[in-house]
Amino acid sequence: MMDLQNKTNPPTLAEIEAYVENPIFLQFCSQVKQTYQCRETLDFSACSWEPGWNVKFKKAGKTLCTIYPRKRYITVMVVVGRREKALVEAVLPSCTAALQDIYRRAKEGNGQRWLTADLEEEGSLYHDLLRLIEIRRHS
Repeated sequence: MMDLQNKTNPPTLAEIEAYVENPIFLQFCSQVKQTYQCRETLDFSACSWEPGWNVKFKKAGKTLCTIYPRKRYITVMVVVGRREKALVEAVLPSCTAALQDIYRRAKEGNGQRWLTADLEEEGSLYHDLLRLIEIRRHS
């Protein structure tokens, strides 16, 4: 059994997929990989917010998003920094009420907001997160 908290035993992507037990994990990963021609890295985070193994997607030295595996869903984190803020706030009114609420509730620190959203299926929130990743990639 995979242990997301065990720093000495890194999981494989297949083990994370089996742990999540939801096709949304591979679907979201595939979408990000294909769109931005990037690869995932499995990272162990010791941060107080979410210690354990996660999946990061980076392009040109910038983290596009981080995926935290859960049982039957994933949590996707996208950081909105100073560069992205105006662009994100411009598209926010056309986003789901859920994403607007996530944005409003996210505390700003050092000019950044750390947005986290839980995904169980491909829906409007899924596509909103991809829009934020697109903004992050090109800012």
